[in-house]
Amino acid sequence: MDILKKTKEILAEILDIDEEEIAPETYLIRDMNAESIDLLELAVALNSAFNIKINDDEIFLRNLRPYLTEAKEKQADEVAYLLENFPFLTKDRMTQILDDLQGGPVLKVKDLAGYVAWREETS
Repeated sequence: MDILKKTKEILAEILDIDEEEIAPETYLIRDMNAESIDLLELAVALNSAFNIKINDDEIFLRNLRPYLTEAKEKQADEVAYLLENFPFLTKDRMTQILDDLQGGPVLKVKDLAGYVAWREETS
């Protein structure tokens, strides 16, 4: 099953938008105006579609800023520290996220697909 395609289908259904409007680089909150109830429904749908355990804090990067604060307090390499907590993201993606934090919520469609692929590999 194509993880990205299925993720886009699920998002289109939940958010009532055309699948063609969703790209890997699309932001869930900034571009698609996803709300917390949408994210909850998304987690349930991804769990069902891929038969994987979804950790909301991981997939939705909920602890990103607290982890970033911890890294700074420990004087640790921020990217490396965050990758320990979000192992489904690549180093390049984490660098992009850090560069993009001032713009608002950073979660993209490709991050969801990466999480699902990682969960499938580690299950």
